[in-house]
Amino acid sequence: MSAVSAAAGLLARQLKQMQNDKDIPGISCGLVDNNVFEWEVMLMINDECKYYGGGFFRATLSFPPEYPLLPPKMKFTTPLFHPNIYPSGEVCISILHPPEEDKYGYESASERWSPVQSPETILLSVISMLSSPNDESPANVDAAKMWREDPKEFRRRCRRVVRESLGDE
Repeated sequence: MSAVSAAAGLLARQLKQMQNDKDIPGISCGLVDNNVFEWEVMLMINDECKYYGGGFFRATLSFPPEYPLLPPKMKFTTPLFHPNIYPSGEVCISILHPPEEDKYGYESASERWSPVQSPETILLSVISMLSSPNDESPANVDAAKMWREDPKEFRRRCRRVVRESLGDE
């Protein structure tokens, strides 16, 4: 069996498991164009999330043929203003970085991608990241600066993002 078909089989099993698992509230996954390497994800953020509670955010997970040896890319298609999300929507979080030493010294290899991670652990980490931004190496410098220096305005901006995610604006 080729590595690509092994990856496809693993992804198909992981998707089915996530779709059947009722213990993961607020996460919905499906395939884009019936391609097991492209997932569409909907995150329904609960009200406990300080900044984005009540929001519905769409994203894509794009898995490489080398999965699970290499991590997928995650990109929000719903606009999100957050220190760890590039303006393009791409998510910047340690576990989505390839399993190698960080040349900038911010992350240890243990914080980066490893094959024990799964789509479920990625999405749970992203939900956690929405509640607790990391402003040490921001993807969106404006969001990180506002989060640090003007928390009230940051929260206002997040509430607007949540309203827009619900189609209220």
